[in-house]
Amino acid sequence: LGAVAQLERDISLERQREGIAIAKASGKYKGRQSVFSKEDFSNIKAAFTKTKNKAALARKYNISRSYLYKIVA
Repeated sequence: LGAVAQLERDISLERQREGIAIAKASGKYKGRQSVFSKEDFSNIKAAFTKTKNKAALARKYNISRSYLYKIVA
């Protein structure tokens, strides 16, 4: 039964890859889109260096502090 389950899983993944390839070819599959523009990222980086209160900056942009540090890195 384990071999049959593995075969079914492989077939399912193959169908998924084919579907994603078809969607990419038709322009429907674009992945995760960024909420911020390049200007927003540069504004956040500039504000990060100016302020000491990182939590308030994160609340201003409605993001977590960990994501704020990830943007700056």
